[in-house]
Amino acid sequence: MGTGRVQHSPADATGSARFKPHVQINITAAAEYAAKHHLQALLFGCGADVLFERYGPSFDAQTAHALYSGTKSFWGVVAVAAQSDGLLALDEPISETFADWGHGAKYRVTLAHLLQLTSGIGFGGLGNAVPTFSAPRDVVLKDEPGDRFTYGGIPLQVFGAVLTEKLKGRGQSPQAYLFERILGPIGMHVARWRSLKDGTQPLPTGAFVAAAEWWKFGRLVLQRGMWDGRQIVPADALARCFHGSVVNPRYGLTWWLSPLPGTPDIVYASGAGGQALYVIPSERLVVVKFGQSNSYRHETFLRRLLT
Repeated sequence: MGTGRVQHSPADATGSARFKPHVQINITAAAEYAAKHHLQALLFGCGADVLFERYGPSFDAQTAHALYSGTKSFWGVVAVAAQSDGLLALDEPISETFADWGHGAKYRVTLAHLLQLTSGIGFGGLGNAVPTFSAPRDVVLKDEPGDRFTYGGIPLQVFGAVLTEKLKGRGQSPQAYLFERILGPIGMHVARWRSLKDGTQPLPTGAFVAAAEWWKFGRLVLQRGMWDGRQIVPADALARCFHGSVVNPRYGLTWWLSPLPGTPDIVYASGAGGQALYVIPSERLVVVKFGQSNSYRHETFLRRLLT
């Protein structure tokens, strides 16, 4: 299914009784930009309505795609949900769980530092180089906690090691908690999740999800943690994911924040090759984009969309 198929439903791309944008929305221009960068799937939704879809060869709304680092966005939401459940505190030091983090600068690293990528852990742990949960416990810091934003997968694996310890009493893995607490209640299906050599599943990458399924996660964020009349994640807790750090105001708890000053409420998940889940509350928009291009730029896409 695919070959550039386009669908418009149930509203057109510029507005309807159910879609009244605050700014001019140019879905056509955004779609044309995405199409120039090996587009595989593009889905625009307003609330619960699909406005526009376009798919490349062999893709449709139910074709699973690797999220790559887009997988990270699950864990900020999990963290604030777990804090609401009393499992952890974002500001607690890692040393409360692992005694070998109780010395020097490591003593000052908190769970929030890990999720905001400001822990002082150096670059690494991306793609196939993601370490198991045991290895990050011995990590050496490159910077003082809170002094520098450094992108990488190791901090999420350290968080995974902490969360695994917190969940032992429940007999759950981090992924099992994610499915029970967040994804199950919204009916979101993950096609598969790759495993590491020890059989565990990584947190910073590894999920394969269809466009229509990732859209559900975006809708949960758009609706401030509400789904079908049920508060899945408390709204004030979820909002914590979208506050940047002092050293990188554009990165919250595993979510990127708006690159456009004129639309400051944009939040998005980002994965290698141009994978993206954009949530724009002021326009009630959720956009899923899959592709395979190193030249694709989120800011350019968003500027084309929000003209």
